[in-house]
Amino acid sequence: MNNPLNEIIGQEKIKLTLDRIISSGKVSHAFLFKGLEGIGKEDTAIRFAQALVYKSELPEEKKKKYITQIGNLSEPFIKYIFPLPRGKNETDDDNPYEKLKEDEIELIHEEFSKKSLNHFYKIQIPKANIIKINSIRDINHFLSLSYDEAVKRVVLISDAHLMNDAAQNAMLKNLEEPPANIIFILVTHYPERLRETIRSRCWMINFHPLNNSDVEKILTNNFNIDIELAKKVSVFSSGSVSNALKLINYGLDEMKEKAIKILRYSFGKKFHSAYSEFEDISKESDNEYFSLIISLLIQWLNDFIKFRSDSGNILFRDYMETFEKFHSRYPDIDLLPLSNRLDEISSRLKNNINLNLAISNVISEIAAVIDTK
Repeated sequence: MNNPLNEIIGQEKIKLTLDRIISSGKVSHAFLFKGLEGIGKEDTAIRFAQALVYKSELPEEKKKKYITQIGNLSEPFIKYIFPLPRGKNETDDDNPYEKLKEDEIELIHEEFSKKSLNHFYKIQIPKANIIKINSIRDINHFLSLSYDEAVKRVVLISDAHLMNDAAQNAMLKNLEEPPANIIFILVTHYPERLRETIRSRCWMINFHPLNNSDVEKILTNNFNIDIELAKKVSVFSSGSVSNALKLINYGLDEMKEKAIKILRYSFGKKFHSAYSEFEDISKESDNEYFSLIISLLIQWLNDFIKFRSDSGNILFRDYMETFEKFHSRYPDIDLLPLSNRLDEISSRLKNNINLNLAISNVISEIAAVIDTK
């Protein structure tokens, strides 16, 4: 039987760190796994829970049994908490599932089953926008389950930043008075939305973007994506499987074409045409799509810098003529500040900036770099 930590794709330093923590025998009661969405934080948390069993003194047969149960997200050795919808007339004292409709519960079971088979799968449930306080209180039920006392158990909280104020208060009490043999792992790509009192009580583990080959491997092995498509999107994914899947869903080629049009119209100060390219995004209030478009705009700008200096790998290779034409017209233009400003606009989306304002800012920033005098 292999160490489950060795099954983690990428994140080599983190694997070593977690292995050393377990081997030391001094495992913290709480961890905060932070980093981009879709880079393996939850998969690593689950493998870590399995590794705690693997490194224990339990008999081999029990180890195999418990490791399988943890991989399936089955209690009593792991509890997986994730955002749920709120039921009609639901109160904080209700069971988190008690007031939900039958079809909602059925969907939750289906999504949970997909997650148990593929730890990179993102559970998607309509109106599940927060982690409710009753989901945190339900930890008490988990604590009451009988289990082998030789094993530490894990409470894994997905999208921990979605805990509402009441849930964060309840979570804080657990961290201040941690139950015996329980390890809390909070997973988030927005750690700043968690209270400082929660963050300060957790051992912070910083995850880094995956390399392209790791993204390809996960796409093909976990999502049955064609290898050629996996290679194509991985280079634009910023090291995130989630980004890669979104690019596949929206259509990478169509998005690249839209990014080129936005640049062309904005550089040319054809504002109406530029705004029209954003029309669908604005109507649907699609921050996710908008964020991906900005990342493609930034990539084209960075590719132009590489093209001009004849260095680095250009990702927009199928649009080389755009670099040639732009360079012939603006040979001395400095696009790095523009790239940084677009990145700042993208970052502000996390703070719920008005989408129409962000669109206007993007077009204005791009247009401003061209001197019309």
